[in-house]
Amino acid sequence: MKICIYGAGAIGGLVGALLARKGDADVSLIARGPHLAAIREKGLTINGPDESFTIENITATDDPADLGPQDYVIIALKAHSIGGIVDKLQPLLGPDTAVVTAQNGVPWWYFYGIKGDNENQRVKAVDPDGKIWDGIGPERAIGAVIYQAAEVTEPGVIAQMAGDRFPVGEPTGERTERVTTLSKLLIGAGLKAPVRTDIRSDIWVKLWGNLSFNPISALTGETLDKITGDPDTRAVARKMMLEAQAIGESLGVNYPIDVDKRIEGSSKVGPHKTSMLVDMESRRPMEIDALVTAVQELGAITGHETPTIDTVASLVRQKARLLGCLN
Repeated sequence: MKICIYGAGAIGGLVGALLARKGDADVSLIARGPHLAAIREKGLTINGPDESFTIENITATDDPADLGPQDYVIIALKAHSIGGIVDKLQPLLGPDTAVVTAQNGVPWWYFYGIKGDNENQRVKAVDPDGKIWDGIGPERAIGAVIYQAAEVTEPGVIAQMAGDRFPVGEPTGERTERVTTLSKLLIGAGLKAPVRTDIRSDIWVKLWGNLSFNPISALTGETLDKITGDPDTRAVARKMMLEAQAIGESLGVNYPIDVDKRIEGSSKVGPHKTSMLVDMESRRPMEIDALVTAVQELGAITGHETPTIDTVASLVRQKARLLGCLN
């Protein structure tokens, strides 16, 4: 079984190291720059809350052509980076290669396998020219939801702070052999990776918070505990989440908790900086399209107005332009 992690940064590197340590698959990493050089020289080190370990002599490269076709490719790049690697990805794709989409936000394959008027509709916010859909193919996609918190603390070293959930699921909802095999591999590596028959609902529960807390944090510079604890920002987040919930429910999404419990759950995370705030502070492109613009697009498709989301989206895009953090 051959598994390639495309984007072996914090999350991708962590998942790749866990899979490699278990030894049930031939794992390779796509990385770049000093991080790649350090992995090649010293291996990949994971410093977790309970243990630390190093995977030595793991295959790592910046050229997918070195690796050949894989059984699974786990793309661990942010959503706005996928379009730029579609051509480079091709040497990894054999006739039966599955591509695991480990990104936050609305995935590019969202309407694949959905029956009705929206079947096979493209989400322009995350795949504006259809390059991902055409170049990878939605039939290859396996959805995943990422709950790990990790960061690259120095080249070749990843700190794992928390999180071991990694649910996976077919866009069609089927329990195929390929998704059950993937689930077993991830569980064997130490992750909680059940097969979901409604992966979109899992995606929306995660997106619910990302949609609201991420742009609010970028605009205010505040952490989750401050956003959820302040009545004003909490109220804005709640309105955004209710607008999103109406869209999701019209698309058949099931929300297992209500909006207030979802907010309370985020408040318990404590003084956590969202990924969008971290990217803004580092002057990196922010995940606005996958987390916010795509929800606006789904609102337009389903006929739901999103006044609060629209206002926050306009403000965070303007800030991103001023700071050079817009995709």
